[in-house]
Amino acid sequence: MRDLIDPSLLPGLDFMPTLDLTDESLPAIRAGMEQMSAAMPEPENSGVAWREEILRAPGGHDVPVRIYTPDSAAGLLPAILHIHGGGYVVGSMRTNHLANIELATAATAVIVSVDYRLAPEVVAPGSAEDCYVALSWLHEMAAQLGVDSSRIAVRGESAGGGLAAALTLLARDRGGPAIVHQNLIYPMLDDRTCITRLPEHLGAFVWTPQANAFGWRSLLGKEPGSADVSHYAAPARADDLTGLPPAFISVGALDLFLVEDMDYARRLIEAGVATEMHVYPSAYHGFDVLPDSPLVRQMKRDAVSALRKALHPGENA
Repeated sequence: MRDLIDPSLLPGLDFMPTLDLTDESLPAIRAGMEQMSAAMPEPENSGVAWREEILRAPGGHDVPVRIYTPDSAAGLLPAILHIHGGGYVVGSMRTNHLANIELATAATAVIVSVDYRLAPEVVAPGSAEDCYVALSWLHEMAAQLGVDSSRIAVRGESAGGGLAAALTLLARDRGGPAIVHQNLIYPMLDDRTCITRLPEHLGAFVWTPQANAFGWRSLLGKEPGSADVSHYAAPARADDLTGLPPAFISVGALDLFLVEDMDYARRLIEAGVATEMHVYPSAYHGFDVLPDSPLVRQMKRDAVSALRKALHPGENA
């Protein structure tokens, strides 16, 4: 089935082999991802300063965040709360370090990346609540961070996209903090995909049905597709999508999440939420690991354009 993949994306499969996620393999996979993140060289003269803070959650545990600030920007900046991917079971705020340096410059925004607790050690809604702690802190500390609190977006990839979507539901239902945009990159939104029959080429690469079932089972603490799953765990379960912030959703045409992402975009539109949806042909889950691919450059331009329209509304006026 590799002939279905855009040729420029084929090398990415060497970086991201299909994960065989089990309770036994999980520690080694986590350690390998952290080692890979640590081995990425820090760019020189990036124009972005970064530091870390430790937030204290209401439950008493720590929620670390990493803050990226463009050096040359003047005045109050917009902000993006970034939530990393990893199927709810792997990854950290270090996973997207280089990408967040790039994004801070491209979006001219402060980035706050949150190190939420992972499953299965912590089940839903623990990870979403950690993200809410970071969002609330970002809103409360906006002035000290050089941020305009009226221009805060959320962004995430894969499970991070699912958490970003869940966070907009939490913020809406609790009456704040305000979010002006949700930037969802191949988001993991619906546990019911695990019990849905899909064409074989969807999820054939990188993030497979096996990995998906493990991720959702770990997050939920029960079998995916069960009754009474909270929409704060699986945002696609929400009956009411009205009143949510404008959305950008992107996904590859070979991604296991294609159908659930398209359906979520349709439902957002039907609920009156301004929504921009992009499907990238011949692209698998996580295809943006290859920065030099024309398809990846296009996806990044699309996502950043949506962010800039939301965060810098006057620049194209």
